[in-house]
Parts: sequence; C-alpha cells; structure tokens
Amino acid sequence: MTACVALFLTPAIAWSATTNAPAPDLAFGAYQRGDYSVAMKEAKKRIADNPKDAAALTLVGRLYLEGAGVARDRSVAMEWFKRGADAGDGEAAYLYGAAALNGAGAPKNRAVARAYLEKAAALDRPAALHLLGELALENEGAPSDFGKAADYFRRAAAKGNADSLYALGVLYKTGKGLPKDEREAAEWFKRAAELDFAAAMVELAVLQFNGVGAPRDRAAAAQWFRKAAAKGNAVAQNRLAHILAQGLGVEANLAEAREWRDKSREAGLNDPSLDYLSNASEPAKPTLGK
Repeated sequence: MTACVALFLTPAIAWSATTNAPAPDLAFGAYQRGDYSVAMKEAKKRIADNPKDAAALTLVGRLYLEGAGVARDRSVAMEWFKRGADAGDGEAAYLYGAAALNGAGAPKNRAVARAYLEKAAALDRPAALHLLGELALENEGAPSDFGKAADYFRRAAAKGNADSLYALGVLYKTGKGLPKDEREAAEWFKRAAELDFAAAMVELAVLQFNGVGAPRDRAAAAQWFRKAAAKGNAVAQNRLAHILAQGLGVEANLAEAREWRDKSREAGLNDPSLDYLSNASEPAKPTLGK
C-alpha cells in the first residue's frame, strides 16, 4: 500500500478583536524558525485558552512526531493528532487515520482508520483521498471496487497527488473501473512523472518506446528510464541497460549498460538475458587516416 504521508500544516490565523487584522501565529512562526521550545510553549498556551484549537493541537503532535524540541514519540504524537482531528484539522485526521490503519503509533483498527480518513477526505486532504482509493481496491477481501477507487483517485489527482495520478494511469491502462484507454493512461503517467514519480516515469517510457498511447519516441523514453533509474527504480535500471546495450534511442554504451544492469541486480532484479554484458567489449571506434 502506498500512502503519501506528507506533514503539511496550514498555520492558523488568529484575528484581533480590536482591529480585525490577523494576529501573528507565534506558535507556528517559532516552529518555522526552528525555535521548537517556544513553538511548544505558545501552542500549549493557546490550547489552555481553547482546548479545541485544532492548529495548535496538530502542531504539538507534529513536534512530537519529528522529535523537534522534545523526545520523539510517535504514540504521543498520534494522541495529539487525534485531538486535532476531533477539533477539525484535516491533516491531523489523515495522519491519525493512517496510523490506525497500520497500527503505527495508534491502536490498529480499520473502522477507526476509515472514519478518520473519511473525515480528512471531507476536508479534501489528497493523501487521505488516495488512501481511501487504495482501501476500495483492497475492499476488505471482497472484489475490488474499481469505480469507487477511481473516484477517490480522481479527487486526489485534482489536487496534484502523484500517487493518484499514477493510479489513474494504471486503471486506464488496464481498463479496470475506467474505460481502457492507453492515450489517457499516458497522459496521467506523464503528469505523475513530471512530479518526479519514478513508477510513472517507467510506465510512460514503456508507452513512448513502443508507440502505444503516445507517439513513438525512443530518445524521450530513454530519458524517462534514466531519470527513474537514477531514483533507484530497478525496472528502469534494467530497461536502461537493455537500450544502452543495443543503442535503442541512445548511443550504444556497453560499459554504462553493465553499470545499470549491476545496479538493477543489487536492487533484486536479475535478468539472465543481460549476462552477456559481463564479457562484452566496446567495439573499436574508427579513426581518420592521415
């Protein structure tokens, strides 16, 4: 299961009763400066004045999760996130829901997890929407609800969630929950690839290399394979080794092909069809006579 556990917190805006102008958020400002003890002090001061201050509750959770100014304690962080979620903070609801789903810092409970993820989704948190899409695919052991998953992925993708952009590409490619459409798949893979999502780079490169769903462009495919390979994607490393060895869309380079083959092997992808590279030598380059 892939989940994007991004810790984005929107600083709360406090309004002055006398001027109607936004008062500075001392707690979040201190956090941004790296003055974590002041951030904790100011956040707890706000909570003492208002136990339902969602932003302050969530900030305290973040400090414990990161070990910023306090001993790192995931369980304590989740207690604060739960309070923040119950007070209406969407990111706290997502973080607590994800923790309850995996038993990471909170009691493992799928019903509780789903409730908090849905609370976060109602506040349009993209990571929560994506995770609910994955839950629809798992569907408690029943056949996957691809249509429901696609709806969640589309909502998350609209907010730039790379995991969901990729997931929609897969659904279009396979025709599960959505009409099979390799052109649509290529478009979604491209959007995810442009957000640095390695698996999407590989899918897009395969389509471009074969001219399926996208114009055939082996040079462009090689570039995507190289980007994904540099990010440690074993499949991309393997494909790059093949195209470098054969000079497909790039200049043949057996030495570099061996390097990428070895990296893919180290990552667990062993391809016997590349064994020949161990004994292959670069062809002599022609020289100009005098």
